[in-house]
Amino acid sequence: MTNRRSFIKQSTALSALSLLPSSFLYDSLFQNGYKMQALRNDVGIFSERGGTIGWMISNDGLVVVDSQFPPQAEHMVEEIRKKSDRKIDLLVNTHHHGDHSAGNIAFKGIVGTVMAHENSLKNQKANAERANSVDKQLFPDTTYKKGKFSQKVGKEKVVMHYFGAAHTDGDSFVHFENANIVHCGDLVFNRRAPFVDKSAGANMENWQRVMERGYKAFDKDTLFVFGHSGSGYEVTGTREDLRAFQNYLAKVMEFVKKGAAAGKTKEALANATEIPGAPEWKGRQTRPVNAAWTELFDEK
Repeated sequence: MTNRRSFIKQSTALSALSLLPSSFLYDSLFQNGYKMQALRNDVGIFSERGGTIGWMISNDGLVVVDSQFPPQAEHMVEEIRKKSDRKIDLLVNTHHHGDHSAGNIAFKGIVGTVMAHENSLKNQKANAERANSVDKQLFPDTTYKKGKFSQKVGKEKVVMHYFGAAHTDGDSFVHFENANIVHCGDLVFNRRAPFVDKSAGANMENWQRVMERGYKAFDKDTLFVFGHSGSGYEVTGTREDLRAFQNYLAKVMEFVKKGAAAGKTKEALANATEIPGAPEWKGRQTRPVNAAWTELFDEK
């Protein structure tokens, strides 16, 4: 029998899922268990359902980056409480999508600052209003507009970088400077066809420039955390993975340009399961191809 607490959790999770594109639903719902993985300098990752969560758990500071869905965020809080009972200093949202921010509500009353780019807050509020779920959200209370924003937490310096529209118009790189670990959120889909949220200001052409700026902003020793990865690939990597994803995005645009010039329809191109010049990104390419078509031909 489902008790009241479980029912509320399930209902909240399903409401959060309604903020996602439908193609995310299966991947988000049907993963089993969760994993806490330490990386370095008290920084690590949490994996369960949705976008990868980053964390810093130290004696003098607690930071969480992204929050998946409410039940998963509760698991994250439980893991933190095994190490520390202090208030969480900082919760960061890399962007607004439900599999990265719906779990914010689990941190209500136990976090000092919730941080995001101003467009991420705008998009999260708009989605919540459309879904009639404002009461199930914990919105960022601190935002920044351009460039970078930093906050010291314990001995660590957490720096958010905004390089313009990409996956949405509000994505941040989140750099734990001392650990030299960067959480990319959905700025990088590691060998997995990305969701390109045109409804929230995504821009595939500029996304390539964002990858270039990210590559130059960080160094060869930086460890990167990705929001999602394809089957057989990790959610961590190096800046060479940014360069590879930049190439993939360029090849998608090239594929659509050449296909249209040859008389192919958007529907025919969207059936592709591999992009020439970027063979590691296997599987249906419908979402990026459709977004590229929109950008190249419908938005001109």
